Amino acid sequence: MMSEKRQKISTVLRYVVLTVVGFIMVYPLLWMVSATFKENSEIFSSLNLIPQKVTFTGYANAFKKIGGDLGLIGAMINTYKVVISKVIFTVVSCTIAAYGFGRFKFKGRNLMFSIMISTLFLPQVVLNIPQYVLFNQLGWIDSKFYLPLVIPSLFATDTYFVFMLIQFLRNVPKELEEAAKIDGANVFQTLLLVIVPMLKPALVSVALFQFMWSSNDFMGPLLYVKTPSHKVVAQYVKLAMDADNGFDWNRVLAVSLISIIPSLIVFFLAQNSFVEGISAGGVKG
Repeated sequence: MMSEKRQKISTVLRYVVLTVVGFIMVYPLLWMVSATFKENSEIFSSLNLIPQKVTFTGYANAFKKIGGDLGLIGAMINTYKVVISKVIFTVVSCTIAAYGFGRFKFKGRNLMFSIMISTLFLPQVVLNIPQYVLFNQLGWIDSKFYLPLVIPSLFATDTYFVFMLIQFLRNVPKELEEAAKIDGANVFQTLLLVIVPMLKPALVSVALFQFMWSSNDFMGPLLYVKTPSHKVVAQYVKLAMDADNGFDWNRVLAVSLISIIPSLIVFFLAQNSFVEGISAGGVKG
């Protein structure tokens, strides 16, 4: 009886601690939502989640165009032109690169893999200048197709994703590929029909990571996107802050909240596969 009582007390305490920690972690997001309905004076004077005076001016002004060229909807459309392209290209290119490193033995493989892994230690800020010079010489700056942001994804430049897929690939039995080869499947058929279905959780993780990182990217568009009507939502938020002297914070927070809704929806839809991919990718079979 004492053991059962202790177990119940332990369970209650565990849930209390988890609830408190969870509330602390989600509180900034809840405050952000409530602040979109507050006026500037209340935003800077209170941490309460319930507004004393509810106002909808933040949402009413959120969709106003900046400079007559850029609106929130247009900025979000521009953002997901980049994001969706990068997600597709990243998943395809990183899968092919991981399959090559993980399943084929060729001369110089270890050296090339070491060089690829070493790029993880290069901060992006070091690459900004040479990349800008290259893309400028190619005439890609301010491209309406966002070439400097999208094209690198075709070449598996996200080393972390390649490494993660290789780790996951090690858990896939080679016997499946041998069986496919006996059945007459070539390399590409084996990759598409055998390997890719097995890699689904890891591929969802790759796609979700790229989706979130690209949606939040500010430096890339800042460097390569100049035309106001082509700017993405991260730039729109910054421009909304610089639009007027003494700007309305409820508008800025409303714009920020609306802009992250697609990312939240995608994450919750894919969270099961995401967790499975992360946990399985870190274990070598």
